[in-house]
Amino acid sequence: MSRARMFHLVTFLVAGFALVLQFVLIWQGHKAVEVAHGDSGPDLPTRIVRYFSYLTIWANGLVAWSSAMLALGRDRDTPWSRALRLDTLALIALAGVVHFFFLRPLLDLHGSDWVADKLLHMVVPVLAAAGWALFGPRGRAHVADLPRFLVIPVAWIVYTLVRGPFVDWYPYPFIDVDQHGYGLVALNAAGISVILLVLAFATIWLDRKMPQE
Repeated sequence: MSRARMFHLVTFLVAGFALVLQFVLIWQGHKAVEVAHGDSGPDLPTRIVRYFSYLTIWANGLVAWSSAMLALGRDRDTPWSRALRLDTLALIALAGVVHFFFLRPLLDLHGSDWVADKLLHMVVPVLAAAGWALFGPRGRAHVADLPRFLVIPVAWIVYTLVRGPFVDWYPYPFIDVDQHGYGLVALNAAGISVILLVLAFATIWLDRKMPQE
């Protein structure tokens, strides 16, 4: 196995382990990601739905999928696969940036909760970025893919804001309409969107500047 495929395999294993560990902790009733309202004890079905409602989980899932395809040599250069790869890189970078600057101060984690948090928000983003920077694949990021790239983040924000008022819960404090109102939440969402687009454009630009495979 080549070094590139080995690195992508390690990234898949770490991302997969982080996702499973966090799911087990949520199943057991831990509060590693319950930062929005400080809930003391939602039931198991609620905890599971909330687990899958975090953009961080979506991003880590994309890293696991993308890394697995690269490790197995089954990645494809199609418009949708390019868009998903761009989503993978931009969303996992966004997860790391937002967590470091906005969510980290809200958390006081220990033991397995701390491990899961660091894996999801720091280790996996670093591995994903390093794997792309060191091994590519190159030439698969295009401005024309941006409309497809936006499908996942737009789907997440629509899902979050439509569902939130019905269940009185939002995955992140900065998108909590009950706490901040739609005006500030819209402003926060716009700011996050700008960061996400900057990350996407930076990825496309760097893809052109880095040595081709």
